[in-house]
Amino acid sequence: MIHLKGGRALLLKYRKHPIPFVLDTTPSLKKELEPNETALKEPHVVKRLKQERDITVAMEYFKYVTNSKGFRHTYLTYQIMIEKLGEERQIDGIQYLLQQMKLEGISCSEELFINVINSYRRAGAADQALKTFYRMQDFDCKPTVKIYNHLLDALLNESRFQVISPIYNNMKKDGIEPNIFTYNILMKALCKNNRVDGACRLLVEMSKKGCSPDSVSYTTIVSALCRLGRLEEAKELAIQFTPFVPVYNALINGFCRESKIKDAFLLVDEMVNRGIGPNVITYTTIINALCEVGNVELSLVVLAQMLVRGCTPNIHTFTSLIKGFFQKGRVCEAVKVWDWMVGNDCCPNIVAYNTLIHGLCSRGDVNRAISIFFQMEEKRCPPNVKTYTILLNSFAKGGDIEGVAEIWNRMINRGCHPNVVAYTCMVDALCRNSMYNQAQCLIENMDLENCWPNTITFNAFIKGLCRDGRAGWAIYMLDEMEKRGCLPNVTTYNELLDGLCREGNIGEASLLVKKMSEKGIEFNLVTYNTIMRGLSSVGLVAEVLQYLGRMVVKGIKPDLITFNTIIHGYCKEGEVKTAIQLMDRMSSEGCSPDLLTYSFLIYGLCKWFSLEEAMVFLFKMLNEGLSPNAAIWNILVRCFFSKMGPPGSIQLLNTLANG
Repeated sequence: MIHLKGGRALLLKYRKHPIPFVLDTTPSLKKELEPNETALKEPHVVKRLKQERDITVAMEYFKYVTNSKGFRHTYLTYQIMIEKLGEERQIDGIQYLLQQMKLEGISCSEELFINVINSYRRAGAADQALKTFYRMQDFDCKPTVKIYNHLLDALLNESRFQVISPIYNNMKKDGIEPNIFTYNILMKALCKNNRVDGACRLLVEMSKKGCSPDSVSYTTIVSALCRLGRLEEAKELAIQFTPFVPVYNALINGFCRESKIKDAFLLVDEMVNRGIGPNVITYTTIINALCEVGNVELSLVVLAQMLVRGCTPNIHTFTSLIKGFFQKGRVCEAVKVWDWMVGNDCCPNIVAYNTLIHGLCSRGDVNRAISIFFQMEEKRCPPNVKTYTILLNSFAKGGDIEGVAEIWNRMINRGCHPNVVAYTCMVDALCRNSMYNQAQCLIENMDLENCWPNTITFNAFIKGLCRDGRAGWAIYMLDEMEKRGCLPNVTTYNELLDGLCREGNIGEASLLVKKMSEKGIEFNLVTYNTIMRGLSSVGLVAEVLQYLGRMVVKGIKPDLITFNTIIHGYCKEGEVKTAIQLMDRMSSEGCSPDLLTYSFLIYGLCKWFSLEEAMVFLFKMLNEGLSPNAAIWNILVRCFFSKMGPPGSIQLLNTLANG
């Protein structure tokens, strides 16, 4: 329960954990569900299991049938239940059912094992896929090239390169000849492991064995070469064989990724000259690249060319254009493209919806974004965790904690599992509203959801604490963070340093700086500025200059904050002339003095010298187009009354202050 201002309470919901699947339990379904046990036949049970969408109800029914006396599960009913569990990624349940099949003497087909391995692939459980493969012999089921391919693909999905080679060798020992799918998987594995040259050798090997490479083979290698920046090699390889559209698309994508869009256009011309028609992927790749660099006008020209050549834009084309218009701040055009897309019977997918909602939120139109959000469910495109996270972030930045809670609870109620990004948004939202106990509780709850907080999550919490004067608590969270094996980065330490310096705890800040050095954390510009600002605030100008020296030696260029910090330190200590000299040097470093620079100098001149000299800098800033703020006028007026400036000074001040 989260308590809000004014006595209101905010309740955040948490996801319930699934009930484990066990067969040998007392049936929990009432007998009335199946009044005639003896009438249960395989077609009836199969139909009931297939129609049941709720996995929990399907499990209960499966258990009920298991414990009934009128039916004994068959291969087909086990297969359906295993497939349902696979869709829900319930690995333990699958393992349990396989064991039950073995105990009951029900034979398994290779097709069933392929389904199981694919389920493990989707669940990211390659180890279980491997164990299941080796269990096939217990079911008197011999592997073929087909199941080897599915196993290799599952291992590739998790980049288990060290296991793929032994499995392939084992396949050859069993006398199973690899086919085109096997070779393509192996080439993908080599390319994914940046061993493109090995993939090229494999291309030659398969050709010698009479297995002709297809478009997937060539596209895999060309894509890998492009990803590694070896564009010319990729281009040379592409022209050595019969050209395929996917290969050209891979090349065009590679050149676009390197912002070589002119070369991409030349490749399109080359395609046309060779009698290869560019497809929607070709054009969309270029349109997306142009939108990414902000050239949305040229992307419209490409769209026009695409339409003239009879190529119909797809959802990805429209989404790229919508994103491009939003990035340029052209909301009306983005919405028009959306309307055009929908009007042309191009059904929006989750990516398109998220792009539109993100664009509207980023431009402050949250109400319209919420309207689109509600449309998603009506259009049978349920929001995913990214959709919810976009809205959570938008409400958090707007300070609407009730909106944040409503979106969070809706996400949980709809069965959408929050990921680490969603949790981090929630932590940030709670910290923005000074709800630190609730934020810490949320972080602790993540472990129960098998979603572990990362460095960004902790940084959001630590930042909130430090900005609210709770640096001690933030230091405690640093220790907790390290205990959990989550490594703090330079941002973590910068937030802590800022919090400690704000509280004037320079001693603790110095210890933290030492800890950073011991842990090998590289200081960045923010680190140096934070340390120097803290030292300057307590008058340790000499130490400030030492850090400035270290900063320059490291090749880090000072910025406006750096100069203002040092000027402030000099002015506080009465070294105003040195501060003025430093201000004169700022321009050569690419920094122009701002209001803060002049306020520090005017303060120093008023305190240590005279109102007349301060007035010189007042006129100087006016000449540079900077209007004095209330703080500067207060400094000047206080100086006048404390030192009683020359006749006419007060009238001049009044005239200037009144414009």
